[in-house]
Amino acid sequence: MSEHILKRHNKILLMYHLVFPLRYRKSVITKEIGEGLKDICLEISEHYDVHFIEIGYESNHVHFLVQSVPNYSVSKMIRILKSITAKELFQRYPEIKIKLWGGKFWTRGFYANTVGQYSNEEVIEAYVKNPRNGERI
Repeated sequence: MSEHILKRHNKILLMYHLVFPLRYRKSVITKEIGEGLKDICLEISEHYDVHFIEIGYESNHVHFLVQSVPNYSVSKMIRILKSITAKELFQRYPEIKIKLWGGKFWTRGFYANTVGQYSNEEVIEAYVKNPRNGERI
C-alpha cells in the first residue's frame, strides 16, 4: 500500500479511486496510448502533489488509484488530471482527434471514491461513536 506523505507539520494518507470515461464512450485507448497515458501521469506527479499508485485502462475508460494532499479538492485534482492528460494525448497521438470530434477527450463526468488503508466505514463509525478513552461530547 502507499506511504504517508510527510509535510512540515502534517502526515497525510489520502487516496482516491478515480474513473474517467472517454467522450462518447469511444474505444480509443490502445496499448500504445495507454502506455503514453502512464508516462504523462508520471510527468504530472513531478509537478503536482498527485501520486499515481496504479493506472489501469480499457479502450473507453481509465481507472486511477491516486494519492494526494488536502491542498487539492477532489474536483480540482480531477480538473488538473483531465486537462493535462487530454492536451498531452492529443499532441502525442493526433489520430485520436479523428475518433473524438469536438476537441474533447474525457466526458464531463467521473467516478471518485475514497480508499482507506487502515479501516473501513464501519470501523471508523464505531470508533467515533465510542472513542477509546470513553469520553463523549
